Amino acid sequence: MYQARIKIVLFYFFSAFFILLNTFFLVKNKSMIVNVLPLIFFIVMLAVYAFDALLFLVIFCTPISLQLSEIVPGLSFDMSLPTEPLLFGILLIFIMKSIASGKFDREIMTHPVSMAIYFSIFWLFVTSCTSSMPLVSFKFLLSRLWFIVGFYLLTAKLFESGKNIEKFIWLYTFPLMIVIFYTIHRHLGYGLWDKQAANFVPNPFYNDHTAYGAALAMYLPFLFGFSFTKIYSPKVKIFVHIVLGILLTGIILSYARAAWLSLIVAFGVWVFMRLKLKFKPLFIAVCVSLSLILVFQTQILMYLERNNTESSANLSEHISSMTNISSDASNLERINRWSCAIRMFEDKPIFGWGPGTYMFNYAGYQLTADRTIISTNSADGGNAHSEYLGPMAESGIFGLVTFLILISVVIYTAVHTYSRTTDKRMKTIVMSALLGLVTYFVHGTMNNFLDTDKLSVPFWGFTAIIVAADLYSRKVIQPESSSDTPK
Repeated sequence: MYQARIKIVLFYFFSAFFILLNTFFLVKNKSMIVNVLPLIFFIVMLAVYAFDALLFLVIFCTPISLQLSEIVPGLSFDMSLPTEPLLFGILLIFIMKSIASGKFDREIMTHPVSMAIYFSIFWLFVTSCTSSMPLVSFKFLLSRLWFIVGFYLLTAKLFESGKNIEKFIWLYTFPLMIVIFYTIHRHLGYGLWDKQAANFVPNPFYNDHTAYGAALAMYLPFLFGFSFTKIYSPKVKIFVHIVLGILLTGIILSYARAAWLSLIVAFGVWVFMRLKLKFKPLFIAVCVSLSLILVFQTQILMYLERNNTESSANLSEHISSMTNISSDASNLERINRWSCAIRMFEDKPIFGWGPGTYMFNYAGYQLTADRTIISTNSADGGNAHSEYLGPMAESGIFGLVTFLILISVVIYTAVHTYSRTTDKRMKTIVMSALLGLVTYFVHGTMNNFLDTDKLSVPFWGFTAIIVAADLYSRKVIQPESSSDTPK
């Protein structure tokens, strides 16, 4: 009874204190900043008593997160709110807990995919030390660390024994649908088939229609997988079909050509895996194709230069414009950025210019002949538009190599896990995660978004799904195989 009274007294005391403090700031400074305190208190309580829920909250908030510059223009720095401050806090808690307990899940930490990630982080650290702008590079390294800790290491632990994977997918998909409705609503004001409007209507949630399209492309394989698998009830599948239709509408109206192309390639990978084709003939075919492209590159370029189809609202013309390197400003600007990245790499082939520094250094490598109508005089228009050439310019040859190693190990793990497991649910999940990542691997040839929370959630989260499924499938198979051995 006495303890109950103490709790009631404390409740009224803190409530009165909060009201008085809020009134003081409102009257004195005309500020409502104190209203943020209950939210901060709620987040702290989640971190202490429900750490998993805090991570889920970050995933849910990611599609609808806003850049600080959208809220407070004119600042010299930027961040994604509320996700990046929360991820920084999660990183600190992870470090403190790891130091206190002295351990984390050994199987996750020593997995080949994890080892490939450590290699890439190590090289990012090295090239941050040799960077032309160390402060920028170490900030880039820090953000990469909180993405990996939050969306790979901790989510892989959450996915242990195959749990929480569907929850992870839906926690991003539901708010993503909010963004789709918002985008279509804005698009209606300009006309749904206005291609130019598609470039900016996802703002402020996605600052670029290509990032918006990339996110949609990554989640579509899961919706297709959930739609056609037989393990879900008819009511669930009806709901999934509705969501699938919404995402398909969103990606069509995004006019993101790279996202469309990535889905075509993902479909090809799906056919390859479903037909159980041998890897060796495919590898030989790819090598022969690349060799033919190199041999006939002059003729191919001449053919492409004859294509003068501009990107437009007409879907067939918009698709055809993908290969227009004679007049399409978007394509030409990408070539300009890629050319700058290659020239930067040639000057610093080992250590590069430093992670995150491309946009500050490529101005001096921009040739007049390569500039387009959307190029800027100060070359402050963004990144290298490539997940492959960007790291090569910023972290040298090993920046590219570490990323390619990571991709190779993830694909190898996914293919073998898919072949090994007999669980239909896990097969669907692994296939969907692999195809989702394939869309980004393809998309990465034309854009790079791994420095943002919007694409880091699916990229590292899908990687965590594959690792968790690999570990789970091994545990399931080992007891069965051991029971067959004679005693």
